[in-house]
Amino acid sequence: MKRSNYLWMIMLGIGLLTGCFRPIIYLQNQPNYPIDVFYDSQRPERPYEPLQDMETKGETALTDRQTINRRMLARGNNMQQKEVLLARLTMEAKKLGADALVGVRYKYYTSRHEDGYLMTGLAVKYRKEQ
Repeated sequence: MKRSNYLWMIMLGIGLLTGCFRPIIYLQNQPNYPIDVFYDSQRPERPYEPLQDMETKGETALTDRQTINRRMLARGNNMQQKEVLLARLTMEAKKLGADALVGVRYKYYTSRHEDGYLMTGLAVKYRKEQ
């Protein structure tokens, strides 16, 4: 076997092997909100006083990307849309004087023609440390 064929086979094998593996490190873009955000399973370490229950909700028409031949292919909002909803909720809480949003939940539903969503959380003010 020629040396060039042997090198070609090695390179092809390495290419196939590296294509089979996914990176172990998950790169995540952490958005920066004006107040602290704690999801339903999280709680802040600092004591706090509740201010007001917050919610944002709405419905949007299904896009062509979500349905083909009357079959549902995708449901709910994508991550960017969810981040916009959370940003809106945090801005409203900040206007109330909140330091954090606690117990944030996101729910969605899909009907034949629309996606609906509801994002809720509790606006809270941290207690002064003594």
